[in-house]
Amino acid sequence: MAGNRKIVRYRKPFRLNIGMIVFGIIFFYMMYSVYAYVTSTHTSAYEVVHGTIAVNNTYTGLALRSEELIRTDSGGEINYYRKDASKAGVGDLIYSVDSDGAIASQIQSASGDVASLDEKSIEELEQSISEYTNSYRPEAFYEIKTFKTDLNAKLSEALNMAALNSITDAVTAAEGNATFHKGTAEKDGIVVYYTDGYENVTSEDVTPSMFDKSKYAKENLKERTSIQAGDVAYKLITQENWQIMLPVTDDTIQQLGDASTVRIKFKKDNTTTRAQFQTMEKEGEPYLILNLTHSMIRFVSDRFLDIELLFEEESGLKIPNSAITTKDFFVVPMEYFGEDKNTGVSGLTVQKTDKNGNTATSFIVPTIYFKTEYAYYVDGDGLADGDIIVKPNSSETQIVHETAKLEGVYSINKGYAVFRQIDVIFQNEEYTIIRSGTEYGVSLYDHIALDGSAITEDALINK
Repeated sequence: MAGNRKIVRYRKPFRLNIGMIVFGIIFFYMMYSVYAYVTSTHTSAYEVVHGTIAVNNTYTGLALRSEELIRTDSGGEINYYRKDASKAGVGDLIYSVDSDGAIASQIQSASGDVASLDEKSIEELEQSISEYTNSYRPEAFYEIKTFKTDLNAKLSEALNMAALNSITDAVTAAEGNATFHKGTAEKDGIVVYYTDGYENVTSEDVTPSMFDKSKYAKENLKERTSIQAGDVAYKLITQENWQIMLPVTDDTIQQLGDASTVRIKFKKDNTTTRAQFQTMEKEGEPYLILNLTHSMIRFVSDRFLDIELLFEEESGLKIPNSAITTKDFFVVPMEYFGEDKNTGVSGLTVQKTDKNGNTATSFIVPTIYFKTEYAYYVDGDGLADGDIIVKPNSSETQIVHETAKLEGVYSINKGYAVFRQIDVIFQNEEYTIIRSGTEYGVSLYDHIALDGSAITEDALINK
């Protein structure tokens, strides 16, 4: 019996291993994720910040003023009584001419006596010293030389005037003998004691050679001790309006755009102001003409001025140029938007006819990306070229066809791309300044796609 016994192999029942299944799912998911990550397009993000673009340009300009050369009718030794680059009124004594030198020698001798100064002159000198002392800045040490020159001029003016007043009898006698002549201002203006040949030059007369400083010659009238009849005694500037003509580049003209004013900095004293301007082309070269109504007296002794044009005044949200792209939108009149009776949401009623000739309407809510005074810019979500839209509470219809491009960036705050329109203020080769607070635009600290051309609307973002 033992030899007839059969041995049957025991088969274990099949048991599902949940752990292996879970492991397999995780493994394949990880492999797919790696594959998707490697093969997908990755989007670099940029955080929108507030900033400015510094695009400053410095040029040497030619100052053009209303300048009159005042000539003397007499010859002889000359003395001046008015400080250079100071205002003078009608009748103010500017200079005197002594034909025989008698009065001039007495003035020179008496002007060396500081004790001859009257109380008013001394107070004015003390006030000038006090004002400079109170406003002195160690970092502006260079101003000391200017202050010294101005103070010496005031002192010389005061001493000469005191000397003249101390010899009134001799002056009266000399005037009676026609050997002493006083030169007084016939107009209000600013007295200047140099000539350079540019006195009658206007913007129409300017030539490129006039900007060559190596050929510029300036004559200091106060260096003379005597003059001849008909010589220039001094120069009088009669108007506060003046111009600065700058030879600029085509890029600068383009940066100015349609503006009528520009902010400028005088490099001599680093003061800034805003000036109206106009452009001109001469001999194929562009020029910028700054029109000013103030500050002329500060620079009245200068024919050439270094001017910096400041273009960084406008500030806003700063974004890289690479983020900017364009997108086409349907232009739909505002009057075709109406509210849904159930939800109160604003949208469009679209009328469509099927192949059987049956007409039906549907209500869609397109995303608005921009608006003008009369129309909305919407995308093609739910709309197509040739669709018919119905005007609310009317039987009027319009075919959707008109399109327009908008310039903007893609916002990626929510993990997918959303187009946002931008309003450009200024742009250079790398960055653009856009206006903040615009409707349908981007906001401070928003994240946008760094490369706007490599992304599409609603695309999921892989960073």
